[in-house]
Amino acid sequence: MATYECNKCGMSVNATCGKCDIPLQNGMLDLDDGTQVPISECPNGHGKIKSPLRCGSDMTGAISKLN
Repeated sequence: MATYECNKCGMSVNATCGKCDIPLQNGMLDLDDGTQVPISECPNGHGKIKSPLRCGSDMTGAISKLN
């Protein structure tokens, strides 16, 4: 399960796909300017989301290889 945790307050969230209820996989999206954005993606191709925010910054999650 993709778990994000706030480095400041410790709050965490789990993410699943709303269409197939499969746990999302953590990953990084490479932008054209060379920066990376943390994301979670449905392994069944239903889409991806940017990581959640908490305490004014992106929550972090363990990165898994996306298929």
